[in-house]
Amino acid sequence: MIEESRMDNQPTQPEPTPSKMSRAEAGRKGGKTTKERYGDEHFGKIGRIGGKKGGETTKRRYGSEFYQKIGRIGGSK
Repeated sequence: MIEESRMDNQPTQPEPTPSKMSRAEAGRKGGKTTKERYGDEHFGKIGRIGGKKGGETTKRRYGSEFYQKIGRIGGSK
């Protein structure tokens, strides 16, 4: 068998394998795509909904005293 020779006489290198994307990179890429698709207002809207739902869940789970406690801790810093 005769091998096909390259013009520059360099051995053929394998294609580099793409590296995996970190979670932070994936999140950044998804957030950027979402911002381009829906705009800044979208993030404000989902943030208000998430904060409202999350706050209700936290209040049921820990009670209103929890908010008083973390408020004092945050205020002391």
